[in-house]
Amino acid sequence: MLRDAGARRRTFPYTRGVQITLAHVGPQPSAADDYERLTQMYVQRCGAFARCETKAFRTEQALLEGIGKLQGRTVPVTVLLDSRGRSMASEAFAAWLGTQRDEGAQHVVFAVGPADGWSETARKAARMLLSLGQFTVAHPLARLVMAEQIYRATTILTGHPYHTGH
Repeated sequence: MLRDAGARRRTFPYTRGVQITLAHVGPQPSAADDYERLTQMYVQRCGAFARCETKAFRTEQALLEGIGKLQGRTVPVTVLLDSRGRSMASEAFAAWLGTQRDEGAQHVVFAVGPADGWSETARKAARMLLSLGQFTVAHPLARLVMAEQIYRATTILTGHPYHTGH
């Protein structure tokens, strides 16, 4: 709920039934790391609209096994960040996430891969490969950008004023 200037209550239509996980392959980041603090800030903000969390996995195999254990009434939607993936504007990304929600997805996992890239097995197992652009960026920065885009997508879907479209 958000209070506006008129002290009326506005309920956001985004279902809290969707679990969004921002995962990565690598060590657990230190709480003192600036990128991690900002990533967690966006994950917490996202919590107003959806259940959001971060998880670290030591290896790609551990990530894939962890996703395999996320059993519910639907198969988890896995999105791997990959330079060969699909690029989207924020509005298109929000629409895609909204479609996943509307089609009943219970869990959406966005994953930043290992330093040497995703294996062919992992790429084939993913629902989508998503590119943040053609630049090569440090993985902590990719996690931060993805956390902000997930938050932005949830605000677009709910009509929250965070996203102004430019």
